[in-house]
Amino acid sequence: MADAKNLLFIFSDQHTRAIAGPYGDTVVETPALDRLAAEGVTFDAAYCPSPICVPSRMSMLTARWPHRQDCWTNDDILPSGHPTWLHAMGAGGHRPVLIGRLHALGPDQRHGYAERLVGEHSPNYPGPPRHDLGPLAGANDPDPRSLAAVGAGRSAYQAKDEAVVETAVDWLKANGREPFCLTVGLMLPHPPYVADEAAYRHYEGRVPPPTRGVPEDEPPFYAWWRRDRGIETPPPEAIERARTAYYGLVHRTDEMIGRLIATLEELGVLDDTLVVYASDHGDHIGERGLFWKHTFYEESAGIPLLMRLPGVLPAGERRGNVVNLVDLSQTMLDALGAPTLPNADGTSFWPLAKDGASPWADETFCEYCTDTVPYWTGGRAVRQRMVRAGRYKLVVFDEEAPLLFDLAADPGETRNLAEEPGHAAIRRQLERRVREGWDPVAIGARMERARRDKNILADWARTVRPESEHVWDFDPAINTLADG
Repeated sequence: MADAKNLLFIFSDQHTRAIAGPYGDTVVETPALDRLAAEGVTFDAAYCPSPICVPSRMSMLTARWPHRQDCWTNDDILPSGHPTWLHAMGAGGHRPVLIGRLHALGPDQRHGYAERLVGEHSPNYPGPPRHDLGPLAGANDPDPRSLAAVGAGRSAYQAKDEAVVETAVDWLKANGREPFCLTVGLMLPHPPYVADEAAYRHYEGRVPPPTRGVPEDEPPFYAWWRRDRGIETPPPEAIERARTAYYGLVHRTDEMIGRLIATLEELGVLDDTLVVYASDHGDHIGERGLFWKHTFYEESAGIPLLMRLPGVLPAGERRGNVVNLVDLSQTMLDALGAPTLPNADGTSFWPLAKDGASPWADETFCEYCTDTVPYWTGGRAVRQRMVRAGRYKLVVFDEEAPLLFDLAADPGETRNLAEEPGHAAIRRQLERRVREGWDPVAIGARMERARRDKNILADWARTVRPESEHVWDFDPAINTLADG
């Protein structure tokens, strides 16, 4: 039986959990998120399935881990035969609509959505040229240019989100008085670390520096990653400008969320609507000497997650339980009375959202696997995985010693307990769990085979230039940099 008549799912990109009012930041202004938290439930230990965009998003769609659908990298194509939570929504009598970002590659640009508006910022296929960011070229990637083109300006990503929200408001005004199931996909606060002049100046001089420096016992892979990506010694002013811009982007994201909430309120349907806000992964923005995502630290693998439905969900409560985006899709289905996905790894936590005393297995996973093809990998293929079980988090690398953190005693992840005798038993237990059904050698072989297929598809798309569907008109001239 459905608890919610409508669904508004707002899904942003690269919003680190800590930079939001509900999670304790006192500088950034997020009144819309603050309201969702005050009138709903805040999840303090929500995670992504992978700390990069496409695998995280595709796993959220299917409620399956990346290794269960061979979708690990940003150029993998999710098979259309895998049912998504949108297919299940349709099977349950709903008509799911998407406005904005999906970030799926391949000919299937809906994956169960009955209608799609505005669309993507880039082509449907790997191979053809990507979108042109003009003076911000490379600033959207894990690339040294990301810390060179920073500050006040204008990003096409922000312009696209403005078009998405405008379209969503119009759609709601036309359709919102009937039952609806709407996803609004935002690009922000994804880099470039460039915010419009007013938002940037609003936070200039107010944003604190990173709270954590490079750890003395930094894992070798992360030390190599910083060197290879050219961020070993970024100028302090570049860090400050990047962080200031990021705060401005979060500020603008919140304003957009507020507009959507205000529209529901104007229509008189806000309290009949389950409003969910989440992001696909986080961003280090200078913490531990790192930027972007790609790690299993909380800044990268942790995500914000807030849910509001008065009369069903309690107001102002928090949940410290460990949940994941693969669980969130199942949860939204449960809330709207649709069938949950079969053959899934995720489990609905809707009972937990309603009642903090409901039983829940406090365990989740996150994986990061890549081959050597994306230029930003530095030619290094990796298979890495994390398990979070209760208070403990274990990270396993390919050829390096693991990381073990007690997040109850050490929420900043500053003390690696993996070699401490007193934690040997929990390390063994979590190592068995993290490798259960997950073979990095076999995954590497599968990725190599998949790469040969993807090379053919990319060469085909480069030659044939197939027409892309659901693509926003991306004008390179939108991109400007005032502080350059």
